[in-house]
Amino acid sequence: MHFFIPVALSITLLISNTAVYAASISQGAMLSHSCSACHGTDGKSPGSIPSINGKSARFIYQSLTEFRSGFRSSTVMGRHAKGYSDKEIKLIADYFASLK
Repeated sequence: MHFFIPVALSITLLISNTAVYAASISQGAMLSHSCSACHGTDGKSPGSIPSINGKSARFIYQSLTEFRSGFRSSTVMGRHAKGYSDKEIKLIADYFASLK
């Protein structure tokens, strides 16, 4: 019976630490990870793809919704943007705007 107490305590600590770590990452930050492949870590592009770090939330939101609707032409951004809801686009836009 005494063996189960340390095991149960260890499992409880592991679960609580995982929950704390997950809570410390915003939804916008998690959603933004797919952007980093082209736009660079934290939206700082290492090449010819535009950087989105520090752009206004309004600009990013409008750009993504225009890509999604097809109003703004693109090669891949329209396909990416179609995968996000308005709420998710707002979270992404707010996240990148916060990285000034």
